[in-house]
Amino acid sequence: MRIRSLGVIEDAVVELSPGFTAVTGETGAGKTMVVTSLGLLLGGRADPALVRIGAKQAVVEGRIALDPRAPAAVRAAEAGAELDDGALLISRTVSAEGRSRAHVGGRGVPVGLLGELADELVAVHGQTDQQGLLRPARQREALDRYAGDAVAGPLAAYATAYRRLREVADRLDELTTRARERAQEADLLRFGVEEISAAEPLPGEDAELAAEAERLGNAEALASAATLAHAGLAGNPEDPEGVDAGTLVAAAQRALDAVSSHDPVLADLAVRLGEIGILAGDVAGELAGYADNLDADPLRLAAVEERRSVLAHLVRKYGADTADAEAGGGIDAVLAWGERGAARLDELEGDDERIAELTAERDGLLGQLGDLAQRLTDARTEAAERFAVAVTAELAELAMPHARVTVGIRQTEATDPATGIEVGGRAVLCGPTGADEVELQLAPHPGSPARPIAKGASGGELSRVMLAVEVVFAGSDPVPTYLFDEVDAGVGGKAAVEVGRRLARLARTAQVVVVTHLPQVAAFADRQLLVEKTNDGSVTRSGVSVLEGEDRVRELSRMLAGLEDSELGRAHAEELLAAAKASR
Repeated sequence: MRIRSLGVIEDAVVELSPGFTAVTGETGAGKTMVVTSLGLLLGGRADPALVRIGAKQAVVEGRIALDPRAPAAVRAAEAGAELDDGALLISRTVSAEGRSRAHVGGRGVPVGLLGELADELVAVHGQTDQQGLLRPARQREALDRYAGDAVAGPLAAYATAYRRLREVADRLDELTTRARERAQEADLLRFGVEEISAAEPLPGEDAELAAEAERLGNAEALASAATLAHAGLAGNPEDPEGVDAGTLVAAAQRALDAVSSHDPVLADLAVRLGEIGILAGDVAGELAGYADNLDADPLRLAAVEERRSVLAHLVRKYGADTADAEAGGGIDAVLAWGERGAARLDELEGDDERIAELTAERDGLLGQLGDLAQRLTDARTEAAERFAVAVTAELAELAMPHARVTVGIRQTEATDPATGIEVGGRAVLCGPTGADEVELQLAPHPGSPARPIAKGASGGELSRVMLAVEVVFAGSDPVPTYLFDEVDAGVGGKAAVEVGRRLARLARTAQVVVVTHLPQVAAFADRQLLVEKTNDGSVTRSGVSVLEGEDRVRELSRMLAGLEDSELGRAHAEELLAAAKASR
């Protein structure tokens, strides 16, 4: 992993080996930046404050060895990434302005993809995780992860049923608590639908009636105009000597026909005059029919106006809804409102039947949830027993041979049976993850009562308990790398030696990276990295180097005695290294 311009680190390369790697250094040297860098590669939040002062951006690049068939490799390939000689190259850039970019296998990707890959690549266990494990909800999540498929299967089914129960309950609550409002809405809809139905309006009827009323109201003027126009085209029978348009056009055509053989232009004009004559005759015929059929009946006009009044009333009441704008307004909008109102009325009038259906579904879901919650309780109880045994065994190896860890699983009884589900013959409260409350408890000495781990352990004991918990949980995580960030805080002496030995044993089956201040822990590492800070008077730089031989003895001596060249410290460091090597 290469780190550039991140915090106090200007440019450093971190070489993590298989097995157990310990990262050490003075307080403030930048060990936390190593952890932060890995966090950025795993999709952590990009904080511009992490960028080194004076730099434009911070860059972290990592090379991760992967089997091409591994889930992380498959997911990266789906995003277009390619492996480089069996390794996945990941980079993360954070600008001083806060912009962040990520690349995987040479392809730019969303930062969220790094988080997906992280779930398959690295499990981070730090002091923040320890504090999180003090919360009951986090303990329940951890136990479920440890239990594996035995809990995952029924938990998924339970979550689905629980979500549906909430939907059904909310719908029932709406139907029952708003019964009066819904009844009033139904009455208004019923009146409107019946009023529209009684009027029997037709699509476009209001526009047709408006046009008819316009004709009837101006019948005399329309008839007079049609008669005059007809006389102009076809002549007036009462004036045989009058000249009309048809006669004039026919005369003009005959004049051109007589000479059309001499000039094609006049021949063409003669044809066009013939067409005009035919058109004039057609129009004259239609005008005659129009005048004969024009109805000036005042009774019909009164009936039309009355019908228009009825339709206008409906439009004012039901056609002004903006939802009916697409219907074109007018009576068409009224008809659209009537269709919607009838559909909504059917829905409201079916509420009683719907309430019965939902009530039956709710009761069925409650029974289903009770069965699934019982399965979850049984699976968690079985896993809790195995987990307690495993953590207790870990504590024995961490110099707490008499400590005993238990996992309490309990339910809270519902004060009102109607608000809970039946589990084990009792009505208990439930949530989206079941009815169980999980709590880790510790009895540090024989005869001492088991108490919640946050209250039943001293500082040093709590660190060892949490480390034991983390190690057990790590065994249930199918990831190849584990990062422990100072989880050994508050531990010293023989207990620290046991912590180092236990981490070395975990490293036999996985890659383990530990950031530590304890020489007893660092001595067990297969590789020790030193993060050191130098100051040239103007710029602070941090580097990461691999410690071997004499350099490693000097660093362990510093960690033991605070003095790199102390003869006693060096002797103790050499003895510690020899003891760690012999006990592996």
